[in-house]
Amino acid sequence: MKIILSVFVLIISATIANSQEKPVPLYPNGVPNSKTALVPYVERTDSNFHITKVSQPTITPYLPAKGKANGTAIIVCPGGGYAVLASAHEGTAIAQEFNKIGVTAFVLKYRLPSDDIMPDKAIGPLQDAQTAIQMVRKRAAEWGIDPNKIGIIGFSAGGHLASTVGTHFDKPVIENKENISLRPDFMMLIYPVITFTDRFAHTGSRKNLIGVSPSTVQVELYSNELQVRANTPPTFLVHAQDDKTVPVQNSIMFYDALVKYRVKGELHVFQEGGHGFGLNNPKNKDKWFDWATNWLDENGFLKGK
Repeated sequence: MKIILSVFVLIISATIANSQEKPVPLYPNGVPNSKTALVPYVERTDSNFHITKVSQPTITPYLPAKGKANGTAIIVCPGGGYAVLASAHEGTAIAQEFNKIGVTAFVLKYRLPSDDIMPDKAIGPLQDAQTAIQMVRKRAAEWGIDPNKIGIIGFSAGGHLASTVGTHFDKPVIENKENISLRPDFMMLIYPVITFTDRFAHTGSRKNLIGVSPSTVQVELYSNELQVRANTPPTFLVHAQDDKTVPVQNSIMFYDALVKYRVKGELHVFQEGGHGFGLNNPKNKDKWFDWATNWLDENGFLKGK
């Protein structure tokens, strides 16, 4: 049994090695909005591949098999309440699934909001996500990507970050001298944190990003159902009705805003599944990724270069 398991691990490792490139630093010349921590601030990854205390953000490219790439790319934002990054089941596993349908994926390791290392923690994660969009679009030719087919997907708090990217692209928090578009061409939000208003907010994410006593202006700014406009990217959403961590109303409110502004959107609600299920909802035989693939195809993102 041990021999079989060892062989399996070797096969998986070889598969990952063939499709994954090395992490690419987002800021090779210095991280913006940073300060020297007064106490030790060292990145750690636990046995569940949960990452904490990120100070050097990166994107890790996952490339489809040779001859399979269709030119579409997606930036993957793992969740974790803006306290950790669930980098395995909401990061690597998602990227590898996109590779199977010819989509080049980039797992974003973004800074988690912290007063220890940032003068303004509220914009830290968004800076990293906007920089990821900027970098992938700028280096599209190098990675064999169509610069007009770059999307973003986020899970839980990563969904909040992704939806912030998709609704705040005209409010850049990074330097953009080349005026590269920071707008993702599509969004995919999986059991996302959307609102910071009291009734349906995930209070942990809100507290970690904008503090214990945020102003009304900040709450509204980061309640992304209030930021949807006619130029918001088309959006695919998945949630479970029995999600007790991030209420399903988060996705419903965002979808309602899409309808209001006549933005293309698709919402799927499982009757059960809870929160944080990643690729596979254990309470349902259907695979949301199959629905997502069909949605991408219907919107022209899998048609080839």
